[in-house]
Amino acid sequence: MIRKLLPEDREIFLQLADDFYHSPAVLYPVPREHLENTFAEMVSGSPYTTGFLFEQDGRPAGYAIIAFTYSNEAGGIVLWIEEIYIPTAYRGHGLGSEFLHYIETEYRGRVARLRLEVERDNKGAVRLYERMGYHELAYMQMIKEKW
Repeated sequence: MIRKLLPEDREIFLQLADDFYHSPAVLYPVPREHLENTFAEMVSGSPYTTGFLFEQDGRPAGYAIIAFTYSNEAGGIVLWIEEIYIPTAYRGHGLGSEFLHYIETEYRGRVARLRLEVERDNKGAVRLYERMGYHELAYMQMIKEKW
């Protein structure tokens, strides 16, 4: 089951996000304060981000975060799949595919593009995304942290 995060899911989210940011799927961990700020934003009704909890057999089985931006190139709103994390014990049960189907159904006609990032070495995730119709963009991403 996939549902939006609720305020009472705070500790579950923080634990799952901490696990994700200490896994090989990410480049570096983020401070707990960032996770706490993200959770607060997601459950506040923000127009910029929404969080989801995955459940299997009544137990937390992962989470996802989406965010929105406008893109002239895409001709409208872009839905960024910021994070999908499914602990090892729950992988291979179709939760990732279920979430991607959910997003496509829920936001069909409301967004111009779906976009995500993935580490090249995360072969399982890459296969899932390709199977679901995603393809690689030849962009180099650049960032500037807070100054």
